[in-house]
Amino acid sequence: MIVVNEVTKAYGARTLFDNVSVKFSPGNRYGLTGPNGSGKSTFMKILTGEYEPSNRGTISRPRRVGVLQQDQFAYDNERIIDTVVMGNKVLWSAFKERDRLCELSDLTDEQMHKLVELEQVIADENGYTAEFEAGEILRGIGIPDEQHENKMSTLATDYKFRVLLAQALFGGPDALMLDEPTNHLDLESIHWLEEFLCEYKGILVVISHDRHFLNSICTHIADIDYDTIILYPGNYDDMVEHKIQARESIESANRDKAKKIAQLQEFVARFAAGQRSSQVQSRKKEMARLAPQELKKSNIQRPFIRFAQEKALGREILQTRGLTKGFDGNILFKNLDLDIFRGEKIAIIGSNGVGKTTLLRCFIGETKPDAGKVKWGDNSSWSYYPQNFHEEIKDGFSALDWLMQYRDKEEDAVVRGLLGRMLFSGEESLKMTQELSGGESARLLMARMMMLKNPILIFDEPTNHLDLEAVSALAEGLSEFPGTVFVVSHDRDLISNVATRVLSFTDKGFVDHHGDYEDYLKTHKFKELAKKTK
Repeated sequence: MIVVNEVTKAYGARTLFDNVSVKFSPGNRYGLTGPNGSGKSTFMKILTGEYEPSNRGTISRPRRVGVLQQDQFAYDNERIIDTVVMGNKVLWSAFKERDRLCELSDLTDEQMHKLVELEQVIADENGYTAEFEAGEILRGIGIPDEQHENKMSTLATDYKFRVLLAQALFGGPDALMLDEPTNHLDLESIHWLEEFLCEYKGILVVISHDRHFLNSICTHIADIDYDTIILYPGNYDDMVEHKIQARESIESANRDKAKKIAQLQEFVARFAAGQRSSQVQSRKKEMARLAPQELKKSNIQRPFIRFAQEKALGREILQTRGLTKGFDGNILFKNLDLDIFRGEKIAIIGSNGVGKTTLLRCFIGETKPDAGKVKWGDNSSWSYYPQNFHEEIKDGFSALDWLMQYRDKEEDAVVRGLLGRMLFSGEESLKMTQELSGGESARLLMARMMMLKNPILIFDEPTNHLDLEAVSALAEGLSEFPGTVFVVSHDRDLISNVATRVLSFTDKGFVDHHGDYEDYLKTHKFKELAKKTK
């Protein structure tokens, strides 16, 4: 069990959470939720011991806590199997020190004694079966024996993640901490991860902006809001429903109390100076008892995302014939013939590295195809959200000044209003671009897309830095947009709510499915990626 007792964390004058006491029990899977900047990653680092509370609060945790490392390139020079064993820091440190001592030609008595101690540590940590255990986990996550001695640098990004997950799992941890585990995974890998985590028997605490993922795996939600952390039973959607019902119940009770207080105040005002002093005093006490329950301001903020088009295009939006592109002899797509029509919402999906971004860049002319042609309809214009959007937002501007560069006839008030809808109200609009978080940068770039009012919107992984509320708002905005949408994404809620057509890179070739994502899944079922880890 993980027990958090009266923990507070603040940075300067800002308190993330105050005097939090909460318990995480074995066998339960907790989603740690809250908007960007609410303190989710900070709280998880307090749980793991990486950060200390701001007060004298205490955390009791199991001896073995597995933590998913965030830097997927940090182990590129290490063997795959060694990277897994590094999950047990005590064991790995003992291995390294033993190897160092064994390389010495002449050991002192003190060094010999140290070597005996290290062998005892290795035995206590099951070090003599470590590679066997690591090999079993690697096989379970789909990495065969012949690759275990290879360097991490030989693996694709999603398989590096699997190794880091294996690292977190090595040694049978009693608790598992995962911060945004789906960020670098394709849809099939996320599907695999869900099945894997649902079989984990320890304490799972996971942060994710993927609503579908949280709904699939969570038995409880630990929500950061109202300067505290509240536990809700069920998945994310259950939490939202409970939260709304609780707030509406308090608001309704406060309205009833306010109405009753108004009646009592009228009586007090009429008879305060009269002969009914005892009744007046009784009603004053009743008014005090009926004081409305204070409602703290929730930190959940939802941007209002709506895209408009200044001009409507003709029926034919985009045509490709014989489109072919590859790199270093690896063909990503070949002889691709597509006809895209006005109003279609097209999701482009597939594993990492298969060519999704390259296809978008061929569409807009930023990458030259090896063969074939791309033809846009007359008067076509688009807004493009690149995967690496930091190149679009240069340092040295306030958010307001950066957006002002792209206005046409819009008045200052219109631009400020647009920023307000995207949660840059008041002083937030003056925040410098180099100080923006990932989520803030994403919202600023979308504000530009909203202002430009182009009839074609092109998104490459738009949800990577958005919180759950912003992802939901984006899905609504794209669903209601009357123009044409292209979106590369691994977020199933976004794809399910938006897509009317799916372009999929699969092992069996390129699939052009005319229909929504649910229909696509029924027609083209996922293959089983790997055996479940036992």
